[in-house]
Amino acid sequence: MESIEDQKLREILIAAKELFWKYGFKRVTIEEVSREAKVSKMTFYKHFKNKIDLVKKIYELEVKKGMKKYRSIMDSDIPFVEKVEKSMELKREQTENLSPEFYNDILKGDIDELKKMFNETAQNNIQIILNDYIQAQKKGEIRKDIKPEFILYFMNHMMEMAKDQRLSGIYSTPNEMIMELNNFFFYGVLPRK
Repeated sequence: MESIEDQKLREILIAAKELFWKYGFKRVTIEEVSREAKVSKMTFYKHFKNKIDLVKKIYELEVKKGMKKYRSIMDSDIPFVEKVEKSMELKREQTENLSPEFYNDILKGDIDELKKMFNETAQNNIQIILNDYIQAQKKGEIRKDIKPEFILYFMNHMMEMAKDQRLSGIYSTPNEMIMELNNFFFYGVLPRK
């Protein structure tokens, strides 16, 4: 059974995510999160040092949830092509659920701590994905003529491309751009028939 403190923490996280997804986190105050969660500011501060600490926790939870689903796909006993397709579907779902306001506040904002967190998390996840692709390549499920270092370079470059104002300006939402980058990457590494 959930303790009262755990329940209050859960309510803060739910309320903050709803507000951050709607308005981005820069425009939302701790007072608004506390009011929406029906907790006092004192209760908020029992769980979080500040709003940035809350943003980091929400982002961490979202990433963990996504990586758990990704791991489930990659550990399943299906052909690699299907794993790629399911990974693409997962990425599509995640990008549709990702708030452009929240994403922009992190990547295009002026809070270096959050940019650093985002980049470190992205690099860790890229390394996990790269390791999966190296294993798939060893099994002949990915073209042998592509160097794993190129895969890593391209994944890193995709992260930089996502920050490019000119590129993001081509798309109506960040989600659309992320899916385009992923489609280009994934379908470029599959074996040729």
